[in-house]
Amino acid sequence: MRETNTIASIRGTSRIWAIGAVHGDAVRLAAIHGELEPRLRQGDVLVYLGNYLGRGPGVVETVNELLDFRRRALAHPPLRFADDIVYLRGSQEEMWQKLLQLQFASDPVSILNWVISRGVDATLTAYGGSIDEGNYAATGGTMQLNNWTRALREAQRAHPGHDTLMAHLKRAAACEDGSLLFVNCGVDPQRPLAAQSDAFWWAARSFDSITGAYEGFARVIRGFDPEHGGFAETEFTVTLDGGCGFDGKLIAACFAPDGSILDSFEC
Repeated sequence: MRETNTIASIRGTSRIWAIGAVHGDAVRLAAIHGELEPRLRQGDVLVYLGNYLGRGPGVVETVNELLDFRRRALAHPPLRFADDIVYLRGSQEEMWQKLLQLQFASDPVSILNWVISRGVDATLTAYGGSIDEGNYAATGGTMQLNNWTRALREAQRAHPGHDTLMAHLKRAAACEDGSLLFVNCGVDPQRPLAAQSDAFWWAARSFDSITGAYEGFARVIRGFDPEHGGFAETEFTVTLDGGCGFDGKLIAACFAPDGSILDSFEC
């Protein structure tokens, strides 16, 4: 499977680490990194399964921690190459992107209320915005709304590396040999991989219905469960969501290419 603009291709590795949804809990992310660092081996790949933003109290600090660990991990191998670390786009990042482009929406008030009801207010506050300002801009016309979203984009850009990271998120990651698929929330087993579109973020119920090898993958691994049911494993799927950002824990697990779990821990 080739690297595309939306799906990362994981090549030639015997161990893949995956980290579940963070939701702005920078303290637990730093703790996971502290536990993970001495466990990494040469040739390992690390996949973050999305939902770094939203909900928790440390959105900016979470992105800073992601960037800092990347620098540390690549400066002192065993990780060898920049693409040994993969960042997926989660539903929180997708909604944040929609908010930053709110001036193009046909009904900006409805879109604003929708993303706020799903936790984007934490990200909005972290980058210096407010719900009241957003509502005022959304009802004030295109120019006023454009000025508001531009200010948010500039605020994100003022934090080194944040804008770049958000621009390079992948929708999914798949092993080149077709063995494992990593997603944020789910897949629709009735659609081929190339046609999943926004199912990666919203197909939680469809994910629960996977009872066979989707597209030939031994397992599909996700990091966000809307119910935050913790670690869950079936023959063909694994969920890593301990409720981080919702007073729960952050989960990390290491997978062999056949889908077996080699190691796991939570913080």
